[in-house]
Amino acid sequence: MLEAREVVRRLKEYHPPLGNRDGLRLDFNENTAGCSPRVLEKLRELDGEILARYPVREPAEQAVAAAFGVSPKELLLTNGTDEAIHLICETYLEAADEALVIVPTFAMYEIYAAATGARVISIPAGQDFNFPTADVLSAITGRTRFIAVANPNNPTGAFALLPDLVTIAKAAPDAAILIDEAYFEFCGETMVPQWRELPNLFVSRTFSKAYGMAGLRIGVLMGNTGQMRVLRRANSPYNLNSVALACLPAALDDKTFIEGYVAQSLESRRELESELEFWGLRFWPSRANFVLMYLGEHCKTFVSAMRTRGILVRDRSSDYGCQDCVRITVGTREHNQRLLASMREVFSEIGLLQKVAG
Repeated sequence: MLEAREVVRRLKEYHPPLGNRDGLRLDFNENTAGCSPRVLEKLRELDGEILARYPVREPAEQAVAAAFGVSPKELLLTNGTDEAIHLICETYLEAADEALVIVPTFAMYEIYAAATGARVISIPAGQDFNFPTADVLSAITGRTRFIAVANPNNPTGAFALLPDLVTIAKAAPDAAILIDEAYFEFCGETMVPQWRELPNLFVSRTFSKAYGMAGLRIGVLMGNTGQMRVLRRANSPYNLNSVALACLPAALDDKTFIEGYVAQSLESRRELESELEFWGLRFWPSRANFVLMYLGEHCKTFVSAMRTRGILVRDRSSDYGCQDCVRITVGTREHNQRLLASMREVFSEIGLLQKVAG
């Protein structure tokens, strides 16, 4: 009987809690306002001819390179960040290798690394989810071939200092170091283009968060030109669809939309953190477009009560160290005011304040 490889049969499964997502989407860190109006305008201009042709990636890659201040030879457009992670693991990892993943974090680092047969070593974050630089350095061995760092991290919002990431890259010259900057727009600090001094360094970005195009599945992987040539050999020439490629330049051109949305998100993040502080609830300061807070025994009740009010938030209890924690996305001022008003109602309704505060 045909069977999958044993390592695949043993893989953890990623189960996003999709189901019915009608309501205010504060559960997946998406842009709560949607994409740029210019993207919608471009979509309306497209005709059937574009669907009949195989997609051409190069013009969009040139547009991204110009926007990010790098060479087109230093990047590759991918089908979301997921494909970037998968591509690096398939290119550099073998069964005898080791991969280091700092937990809690995005689940797909472990899944894609483990699928190669490599040994995945989980390194717990430090106190208050601080980045464990010393522990990562101590875990590096001659078999280390992949180190994944989400910066800012998901689901905690914690940020690793860039000099620490440089130190790690230098300490593991034979390992592919992936810095996943999915939330770069909300923190403003980047490792781009430090791969020119560190050829084992890669940086990924996504257009699913600040740009509001999660449904189009567009990401970008950047790195040393020599390494990117190797990655292109393993990558499908038609990994992105024509509609996504046609819309990407329009999204890049609308800087006013992105800057405005990011500004509102940062304001909303400050308001949410201030609100949680006022109520005496534990939370972790974030550098991303979300905040992780601890609700104890009221975690699931809170998530359910918010859903009845048409607001979706994410229970992160299944993540390492996040038992009874809820992650809430921040977005526009209007959406944030609705969030805060509903939270106050729920706190009163379930008696959360009296049992968690103090």
